[in-house]
Amino acid sequence: MNILYLLIGVSLFAALIFLWLFIWSVKSGQYEDNYTPSIRILFDDEVKEEDISGNSN
Repeated sequence: MNILYLLIGVSLFAALIFLWLFIWSVKSGQYEDNYTPSIRILFDDEVKEEDISGNSN
């Protein structure tokens, strides 16, 4: 029965750490840009000169 108390305590501690990390990431602006990822696929990638000529030496 004592192991259950230990496991509950450890899981609550881990949950609090993940909650703190989530709140920290929101406050530091990690989730600010919601628009760019949705249109990133529409942008053309720059083609390198060696890709066009076929020489990859």
